[in-house]
Amino acid sequence: MSGDDTPHYHGHRDRLRARFMEMGGDSLPDYELLELVLFRSIPRRDVKPLAKDLIRRFGTFAEVLAAVPARLLEVEGISEKVVADLKIVEASARRLAKGEVAKRTVLSSWASVLDYCRTAMAFMDKEQFRLLFLDKRNALIADEVQQSGTVDHTPVYPREVVKRALELSASALILVHNHPSGDPTPSAADVKMTREIIEVAKPLGITVHDHIIVSREGHASLKGLRLI
Repeated sequence: MSGDDTPHYHGHRDRLRARFMEMGGDSLPDYELLELVLFRSIPRRDVKPLAKDLIRRFGTFAEVLAAVPARLLEVEGISEKVVADLKIVEASARRLAKGEVAKRTVLSSWASVLDYCRTAMAFMDKEQFRLLFLDKRNALIADEVQQSGTVDHTPVYPREVVKRALELSASALILVHNHPSGDPTPSAADVKMTREIIEVAKPLGITVHDHIIVSREGHASLKGLRLI
């Protein structure tokens, strides 16, 4: 192909990559960062319109990555291959965030804990209940999803939570769940369930440090709100 026949988007791709390498991803708006990801999946097409369409539909770069595959496939131009590539980036982001939590004691790296919880759960379309199990030094032993529910309800059984903590020889817990509605404000049911878990755990020497609720609009801490 001669220079005159080179598609116009090739120069754009080169310039965007150069800007990314020079200034880093934080300097780019969401749609341009998404373009960089789509370059790998769709090599022979101008992907700027597709990137902008995805951001318009789902809201943010993070929400595009976290969208369920069936919804992504509804978008014209998105194939199974593109979905797989987006999900690889999402999984990589979660692994990086988890690494920041795992390498230090959790209570001394609270910002990393919040970042990890939001990366893992904030943009899901269904409610999920996650448990962070800690040892006596408050280092992370395990991170497990205990329940997944419908759009706005996840059943949580306090005795099952504490039973799992005992199986892992955990000394402490951090409870985490998401509100798909976008509002992280704890409900009366959230507070009641948390207090029930504390009541079952305390006689067994297991501390509940906090219950964090995450959503696309932010997070709420029951301890910070003095609800526990």
